[in-house]
Amino acid sequence: MARIELDLAHAYRPKPQQDSDYALLPLKMTFEDGGAYALLGPSGCGKTTLLNIMSGLVTPSQGGVKFDGQDVTQRTPQQRNIAQVFQFPVIYDTMTVAENLAFPLRNRKMPAAQIKQRVGAIADMLELGDQLNQRAANLAADAKQKISLGRGLVRPDVSAVLFDEPLTVIDPHLKWQLRRKLKQIHHELKLTLIYVTHDQVEALTFADQVVVMTRGRAVQVGSATDLFERPRHTFVGDFIGSPGMNFLAGRSDGAVFETVGASLPLPAGCALPSGDYKLGVRPEYLTLAVPNTPGTLAMEVRQVQDVGTHVILSAVREGALLKARLAPDSTQLKVGDTAWLQVMGAHTCFYKDDEIVA
Repeated sequence: MARIELDLAHAYRPKPQQDSDYALLPLKMTFEDGGAYALLGPSGCGKTTLLNIMSGLVTPSQGGVKFDGQDVTQRTPQQRNIAQVFQFPVIYDTMTVAENLAFPLRNRKMPAAQIKQRVGAIADMLELGDQLNQRAANLAADAKQKISLGRGLVRPDVSAVLFDEPLTVIDPHLKWQLRRKLKQIHHELKLTLIYVTHDQVEALTFADQVVVMTRGRAVQVGSATDLFERPRHTFVGDFIGSPGMNFLAGRSDGAVFETVGASLPLPAGCALPSGDYKLGVRPEYLTLAVPNTPGTLAMEVRQVQDVGTHVILSAVREGALLKARLAPDSTQLKVGDTAWLQVMGAHTCFYKDDEIVA
């Protein structure tokens, strides 16, 4: 396995002059040996470009890539000893499952006995053991993607395994099974795994560390708890969570926060210098409160959505929308009623120029 260090920027057009010219803005990042990482962000944010730079399919226009301290910027994927799994299964339909899994090992002249042992172990991990002698052409899409995953995992000496949205074409229930299986394989084999996805559930359930990207920037690297509890950027707060974080623009005078026509005392222990800020609070931490309780806002209920496991209450005040995620049967509020929502609390965050205030 390898420790991967990045210090680079990349633009597909020559002589970039402004941020919008870059596919990847300047970044420094380290992926530790044996870690499970996810690159998470919307389409076009630069995550696949970053993955392809790590694999050697793309050479960065600025800076470089190091594996275990050695500069590999000009090396090919084969020289870097990288395995990459793509969105759509890349397999040989005329070969059996066993032959597909063995193909990378045979190319490296591994002894037949070792190939058989390794193929059998990976097939068992991916629950393909009873299909080893079947032709790949006759298998379902999820089984074909398992073969593709297995081809990436089968080499025991690989520096890292890179996944580019490998479960996009898979049925949702099977996605969950394969994510669980990949997590299990990671714990067993201690491989360095880097997984690209636009699906926050995939990223947060698979990876130990998630890199959240937007517009060519890596805006936060952290665990699922870090991203949920303390988003360092308003984009992370909005992108992570369902619904995403609520934001209210306002102004602090050092003691209270003025927003949507109300004065809210700052939470205990919160020092916020005078200035303009955005208040951020997760729907999970918005609670119903007794009228006129300090730190609450009186809101007009616009929608109450019962989704079974919880209720999403949407309320407005002076054009600002807040969403609260409440327990089932916790409210009898109806559209048009007044809801008092506890906005200030231990989980309330404040942002200046979209960056969190410490």
